[in-house]
Amino acid sequence: MKPSYTFYRFFYCLARAAISIVYWVKVSGKENIPEGAALVCSNHSSLVDPFLIAFAFGLKTHMHFIAKVELFKIPVVSQVLKKLGCISVNRGILDGTTIKSTFGYLKKNEKVMIFPEGTRTQEDDSVSAKSGAVKLAEHTGASLVPVFIPRKKPLFRRVPLVIGLPYQVEKLKKKRAPDEYLKLADDLMDRIKALNPHAHEGGFE
Repeated sequence: MKPSYTFYRFFYCLARAAISIVYWVKVSGKENIPEGAALVCSNHSSLVDPFLIAFAFGLKTHMHFIAKVELFKIPVVSQVLKKLGCISVNRGILDGTTIKSTFGYLKKNEKVMIFPEGTRTQEDDSVSAKSGAVKLAEHTGASLVPVFIPRKKPLFRRVPLVIGLPYQVEKLKKKRAPDEYLKLADDLMDRIKALNPHAHEGGFE
């Protein structure tokens, strides 16, 4: 099923109208959003995170989210995700289908959202960042855009969301070793943590 921007726009407006009642997002760093292709990367602790990030980037950005394959096995949910242009990933492993879909959207100068940790986390450093995002950035040349969103999101209060400066992963002539990719992934998470308005407190609070 081909993704539909018309459907994305409809779903976006519907979701924003509902979610904005209880979550008041204050976005900083919109000027850092690059033109064209980019891999948007954020920490992840709540089911509402993808919605808040999509709202932060605006309706004109058709954000393509990389979501776990289990969601695509739920009949109605699967149809919605496909129409939105989401990309399935199996347990954080970038297989051929995931890579092909991601490359396709990036070649169209669109933006793909990926959570480097691969899952929702509730404790600092409880899950190490996966290397998928930095590998995609290296092979496609697309910029990585770090995004911070706090773990604690009190209802009916401002939720700060910060968009950081985009950067690129240098493509080397020789293949990087696995531990080198993990260091690049850790660097990405450090950049995300550094966007925390209360960074002196540490973590993603």
